Amino acid sequence: MRILLTNDDGYHAPGLSVLEAIAATLSDDIWVCAPAEEQSGAGHSLTLSRPVRVRQHGPKRFSVAGTPTDSVMMAIGELMDSPPDLILSGVNRGANLGDDVTYSGTVSAAIEGTLAGIRSIALSQVYASEGLADNVPFAAAEAWGAKVLAPLIDMDFAKRTLVNINFPAIDPTDIKGVRVVRQGFHDYARGSIVKGIDPRGYPYYWFGLHGVEHTPGHDTDLEAISDGYIAVTPLQVDLTHSHSLDRLADRLKGLMG
Repeated sequence: MRILLTNDDGYHAPGLSVLEAIAATLSDDIWVCAPAEEQSGAGHSLTLSRPVRVRQHGPKRFSVAGTPTDSVMMAIGELMDSPPDLILSGVNRGANLGDDVTYSGTVSAAIEGTLAGIRSIALSQVYASEGLADNVPFAAAEAWGAKVLAPLIDMDFAKRTLVNINFPAIDPTDIKGVRVVRQGFHDYARGSIVKGIDPRGYPYYWFGLHGVEHTPGHDTDLEAISDGYIAVTPLQVDLTHSHSLDRLADRLKGLMG
C-alpha cells in the first residue's frame, strides 16, 4: 500500500515525524509532500498568484512553497510516479474539532485527496495549554494512531467523504477508547484579536486562540474529547443543505426558467 503524508504545520513540524512513525507500521511505501512553512488556518486555499516551487529532501520526500492543497495536488499530479492508495494528513499540532475543520489546512489536505478519489484521513493532537510551540506532547497520537488507523485503511469510504481523527490531550493510558461522533459546533470569541505596536509605532493585529466557548452537544467530537475519548468523525465534501432546496426554489419560482 502506498501512503502519502502531508500536513499544514510544515515539513519540519514534529507532528509530521509522529505521522511517519505511525505510517511505517502500516506500509513501507511512504511518500512525504508537505508545505515548506507552516500553513495553519490556510483552509482549502490554492496558490494561483505566484509560482509554486518544490524542494526535494531525499527519495520520496518533498516540500512545497505553498499550501496543504498545493502539496497534495503537486504530489499526485507531478511528483509521484503513481497515485497513493491512502493520504494521511497531520498529525496536526492542535485540535481540529467542530468549526475548526472549515479553517484547517490539515483537514483540507484530506479533502483534496478525497476530491481526487483517494481515501484520506486527517489526524490532530489536542493540547491543553497555550504557548507550547514545538513542545506540544504527541503521546496520545503516538500510542493510539496506528491502532485507530489499522481498521480503517482497507475500508471503502463513501464517495466524497473523509475521516477526521482527534486525540485528546491526556496521558495515553487514560484514554477511554474511541467514539465515532458527528461534528460539533463551537464559537471563537470575537474578542480574541490581540493588538500590539511594532518598533516603528504602527499597530498590528494577531488573531488569538483564547476565549473559545465550547458548546458540545450529544455525541459530538467536542464532547468525545472532553470525556477522554479519541474522536473519529466522517466528513463529507458536499456542503449542500438539501432541506433548503425546495424552500429556496419556492421563493425564486417567479425567476426560474
